[in-house]
Amino acid sequence: MAKICKPIVEYKDIISSRGITLDDYTPPKKTMKRFIRLFRVIEDIRFDGMIDYPLYEVILIAFLAILGNASSWTEMERFGIKKQKWLKKFLKLKNGIPSHDTFRRVFGLIDPIQLEHATVLFLMENMAAIKKSLNIKDSGPKLICIDGKEEKGTGRKYGTKEEIRNLQILHVYDASDSICLCSRPIGQKTNEIPAAQEVLNALQLKDTIVTFDALHTQKETIRLIVKQKGDYVGALKGNQGTLEQDANDSFSEEIKKKIITNGKNYYETCEKAHNQVETRQFYLIKANHTFNGAIEWQNLRNFICYEKKIYNIVTEKERTEISYYITSLRDIEMCADAIRGHWSVENQLHWHLDYSFYEDDNTTADRNAFTNLSLINKMVLSLCKLAQPLLKNRSIRTIRKEFSWDFEDSLAMILNAFDENSLKNALENAHKATK
Repeated sequence: MAKICKPIVEYKDIISSRGITLDDYTPPKKTMKRFIRLFRVIEDIRFDGMIDYPLYEVILIAFLAILGNASSWTEMERFGIKKQKWLKKFLKLKNGIPSHDTFRRVFGLIDPIQLEHATVLFLMENMAAIKKSLNIKDSGPKLICIDGKEEKGTGRKYGTKEEIRNLQILHVYDASDSICLCSRPIGQKTNEIPAAQEVLNALQLKDTIVTFDALHTQKETIRLIVKQKGDYVGALKGNQGTLEQDANDSFSEEIKKKIITNGKNYYETCEKAHNQVETRQFYLIKANHTFNGAIEWQNLRNFICYEKKIYNIVTEKERTEISYYITSLRDIEMCADAIRGHWSVENQLHWHLDYSFYEDDNTTADRNAFTNLSLINKMVLSLCKLAQPLLKNRSIRTIRKEFSWDFEDSLAMILNAFDENSLKNALENAHKATK
């Protein structure tokens, strides 16, 4: 049975196993021009006679500043002032560096859909070029995860003390390529469900597994995934009528023992880390359509029981967590891979946005400005992940700090990581060194 496609993992393995390094500290002009062209396509809605700072210059300075560990509008301004002489190699900067208020105001005017389209397309094209240069083939289905994130510093109105609900952003995350495909801010009086359905209806999902938590285990959501020729794994809780209870009733201890004995629909992993031993057991059983309402869930083929046992070596205490899922998949190992892979949206996206990019500390009241800032954060995050194996797997925070400490050389190395020719040359040099 084919495994879930994970080219980002294969890329990192190739770089590490072949000892590929980038020793050229000359920024590839072609790559810098790509960034300038990328941001030039964003529509500027300001009046022509009132523009002091071209839009692409504002976004590019912000992008480089965020790459260099900036996390606020003021830090973007300070970065630009410190690096103004170098920036003039690529930008005219006719009126100098924008103020922090200008950065915030301009980001508040940008259409997030346009910025998202441009940045995601850039990342996808860049990943395709890397796969081509390293001969990485897409084999097996891709994994896309749906989950929302709360931006904890945004619950206020500008110029008032009134508290409002924190901004919620729905993320559609490609865990195979480590790219956030879509970020949708959720309105004050709605939730993630209609936003997710709108996005899914526009995606091509053939040879793709979509995973989601219980909030998105909705009949219409699943219908759209199947309509777009995708498969799904969805968590169950009490918001799907009797479905969770139906799944629970399907996995008695006697039935689980039979599944283990049979072996076909059982999968187990065991890992030891941080003084804990985690045993994960996955059971799969056909969804009996005689259950009340189960037939209404399109392509519902199987129930999954996921039982995680956590044993603390120090305290000798053990706890067990059990959760249930529905799926259109038939292979238990692929189901297990999808369930565990779903947490990448939390561990590889949400955690980094808060820990490495300090989003929870950002108190920008303009929600459109914050959404656009977060889009640039996600772009930088994806690019830093590509640079990681070339930089001895330093953390994302360290990469950004080193960029700020040694701007020109670090920028050159990072830009070369996105350059197809540079990667090809590095691969050839590594091959020669092993002969």
